Formats: sequence, structure tokens, C-alpha cells
Amino acid sequence: MFNLQPHRHRHFKISNDPDFVDKVQDIAGLYLSPPDHVVVLCLDEKMQVQALEKTQPTLPLELGSVEGVTPDYIHNGTTTLFAALDVATGKVLAQCQSRHRHQEFFSFLQQIDGTVPHHLDTHLIIDNYCTHKPSKVKE
Repeated sequence: MFNLQPHRHRHFKISNDPDFVDKVQDIAGLYLSPPDHVVVLCLDEKMQVQALEKTQPTLPLELGSVEGVTPDYIHNGTTTLFAALDVATGKVLAQCQSRHRHQEFFSFLQQIDGTVPHHLDTHLIIDNYCTHKPSKVKE
């Protein structure tokens, strides 16, 4: 139908959502032809990103020698990265949080709301993760 070949991937699973095709068409339509006065943001989060720092500075690349990089890291814990890609401009809005709960996700939504000009509507494309489901977030 859409010239997709999911059978060529070993772990592909077709959604059993009866509205799946309509939802895909809506999302693709937003990406390819967003309405006027709309910002389309593709939003995702990465949990437990390791905050690493090299134990020694990187030595610069010089003629006849490779860049000197130590394999050792100082582990500074983990962080959660929230990011939203503006599909039209390629601009990324991002925020790091120490935890990954709906409160932190809501804080990121407030950052987006404060960044996007008020005369534009915002359309968010997000997955079904549990941090997106509380009523405060949906509002």
C-alpha cells in the first residue's frame, strides 16, 4: 500500500490498532505539509543517558600522529534528555532532567510553550509512554 517492506526486518511488528493507517497518514501529512501558522514538533525522551567525562584532556590531532584520547571516563551519574525537533526548521529544543516522570515531562512542555511564538499553534508528535498520559500533561 505505501511501498513499505516491514517483512525485510527481523523484529518488525505491525500495530493492531484499527486506526493505525489513518494515524500514520495524519502524522505523515503534518510532516510533509503542515497547516499554516503551525509548528510541528517531533518529541522524544532518552532515559538513563550516562553523564561521562574523560579523565584526561584529548590531545590534538597533529601531522603524523592521531588524536590522543584516553579510554577512561569519570561517571557522573545519569540524566534524562527530553528533545523536540522542529520539523520545518531542524531546530532542536532540549532539556535534561535528573528524573523521568510526568512532572519532568510537563516541565519540558512548559519550556516548549514559552519558546514557540504565541500566534502559532503547536502540534506534538509523541509516543504512548506513561509520562505522557496524566491529565495534567494532556491538558
